[in-house]
Amino acid sequence: MMVNKLNKDYYNTVLSQVFSPCGNFLIVGDIYGTLSVFNLLIIGNPEGNITKDELIPRNRIIVKQGHQINSLISTPNHLLVGAYGEIHAYLWKNIKGLNKSVNPAWSIELSSGQDDFNKAEVNAMVFDQELGVIYAGCGDQNIYAINIENRKILKTLSSHSDYIYCLCKNNNNLLSSGEDGVVNIWDTRINKVTEKIEPHLNSKVSRTEVGKWIGAIDCNNDYIVCGGGPRLTLYHYRFLTNSTIFPIDDKGIHVAQIYEDKVFGGGRSKLFYQASFNGDIVTEIPTSGPTTYSVVIEEEPHKIMCIAGSSPKIDISLNFMYIDQQLSLY
Repeated sequence: MMVNKLNKDYYNTVLSQVFSPCGNFLIVGDIYGTLSVFNLLIIGNPEGNITKDELIPRNRIIVKQGHQINSLISTPNHLLVGAYGEIHAYLWKNIKGLNKSVNPAWSIELSSGQDDFNKAEVNAMVFDQELGVIYAGCGDQNIYAINIENRKILKTLSSHSDYIYCLCKNNNNLLSSGEDGVVNIWDTRINKVTEKIEPHLNSKVSRTEVGKWIGAIDCNNDYIVCGGGPRLTLYHYRFLTNSTIFPIDDKGIHVAQIYEDKVFGGGRSKLFYQASFNGDIVTEIPTSGPTTYSVVIEEEPHKIMCIAGSSPKIDISLNFMYIDQQLSLY
């Protein structure tokens, strides 16, 4: 039995990550429905040799065995877990403990009346703390706006024609994208799509052999960055014209992030890239797995970047230039 478990962990994949509000813990969600909790206190402040026990999870919590965890986000009090047709909320004080039998404080059902195999997966979530609203992008083509206080669905946003993979929020705009290859820009004050981008229609950006899907999106006040089947591309937010097409070698983008004056990108590639806005490659970081699915970054209390994907290893970079350490799920 022990051999089987080791083999299962060896072939694991991490799809989602999030830091605790205090910044001292990293929580990752895998394809087997398990949350792994890592203590970053020693990893983020290394003073000597780090032991193997300090590189493996301090705790594991099974959300639902066999149901992959596609999305995780943090609120001040809860860890929110995107499951199949449901969002589960765990109290942070319980997540940071050592009790393996941790139950959700509450759950929200998004697809009532369906069996587990037909429920839509929650692929992406963002939290508007000012309004107390969770936005959940799902495999049923819908985005659900949910009041976190009473856990009621306020609005269902429907404009996509296929799975939604990613969301990001900027002031009154919510950006969504997915399998249909469309980046929708919603005005959340009226819950309507006001603008859209279709990268696969641009011959310089599209890659028909990979597909039209968009696997990652991020934005700030000036730029939107996205990629998937189409190449990783930076767009002017105001004009929605492409500013930079990044010259990276990948077969599909799953991570796109604007960080300060850089763009981070990765996906189906053995390298994770950092580039300037004008397209110059700053770093190429070799990764543990052949595909990167998730990257999270924090500055305080530790400057740390965690890169995860189709590997039981999580690559840790303390200077964002190379890998300093590796966490392991086993």
